Amino acid sequence: MYSISFESEALLPRERLLEYGAEKLSNQELLAILIRTGTKKQSVYSISNQLLDQLESLTELRQFSVQELQDLGGIGQVRAIEIKAMIELGKRINQSEFRQMEQILSSEKLAKKMMQELGDKKQEHLIALYLNTQNQIIKQETIFIGSVMRSIAEPREILHYAIKYMATSIIVVHNHPSGDPTPSQHDDQFTCKIKETSDLLGLVLLDHLIVGAQTYYSYRETTDLI
Repeated sequence: MYSISFESEALLPRERLLEYGAEKLSNQELLAILIRTGTKKQSVYSISNQLLDQLESLTELRQFSVQELQDLGGIGQVRAIEIKAMIELGKRINQSEFRQMEQILSSEKLAKKMMQELGDKKQEHLIALYLNTQNQIIKQETIFIGSVMRSIAEPREILHYAIKYMATSIIVVHNHPSGDPTPSQHDDQFTCKIKETSDLLGLVLLDHLIVGAQTYYSYRETTDLI
């Protein structure tokens, strides 16, 4: 991550935001605004840099707990809570914007949304999206959260909601906590099974997406199983 130095005559981050807009500020400046003040030993910019230096990318910031933020030094509990709240609010804004889209137009757009939602999860989550004839989302359901005793859901659990919501098509999404979305043999078998069962019920399986932290795998884009 890069950092910038601040000259004494330079505008402060809050002033720069008012003058040029938030999108013109560096990551360091945005964090400095949230952290607000430094300590006797460190300036607020030094604390911001220290936090950014721990990250390979900004997406990793979501994984820090309140205590981990405090452990970095220079960030108290109240500031750490505010940073976590900011991250969660940003995540929900992105999700809200996606849900306002009229249609699912591509696997790539959906995958990007689901990477934001599931990319940092430590357990496997399986989600099903239920759509109408215009590919509009009727409902999104979390089917299960994985454990050591169970790694994938049964088709009947997914299709139960399809019938309940009178959906005409479905998209299945799950994450790989390892970050690598490459499908396993089990994933292939599950995809074939859910496709076969959907066909029997007159439902269209539009895609099965596997998401990691920064990339995804689409069965529709990559294979002929769907």
